[in-house]
Amino acid sequence: MNWQKVWAVNKYWVMSKSQQQYDYIRLLAKNNQWTPQKTQELGNIIDSLESVSPTKQTLTTTYQHIWGYFKKKCTDEELHQYLRLLDNLQPNNDKLGPFLAQLTNKYQIDYLQKSRIIIELNERKD
Repeated sequence: MNWQKVWAVNKYWVMSKSQQQYDYIRLLAKNNQWTPQKTQELGNIIDSLESVSPTKQTLTTTYQHIWGYFKKKCTDEELHQYLRLLDNLQPNNDKLGPFLAQLTNKYQIDYLQKSRIIIELNERKD
């Protein structure tokens, strides 16, 4: 298991569930000095977050990070829609995530297309 790939895929998904765990994993990964114990710990953290629901705060932070991929590419209309959806963000009725997934597909952002949070958002709308 390549921990860098696992982290890249799960990074925003982890952030959407727990800023503390996200920060902790970033600390683990510091200086790219990775060990089998850290790989196990990364897996354990990801497993422990499976049953955690995002909060408005964690989703807001995550979606603002994801939005960074679009802010220089988007249309004025997309920007206004993003801001409106961000203002009205509710974890139990999330309309911003699917919008960002749409933009990921529209603008073909490869890194995000491989991201677990975007993959899961795309699966939800099917």
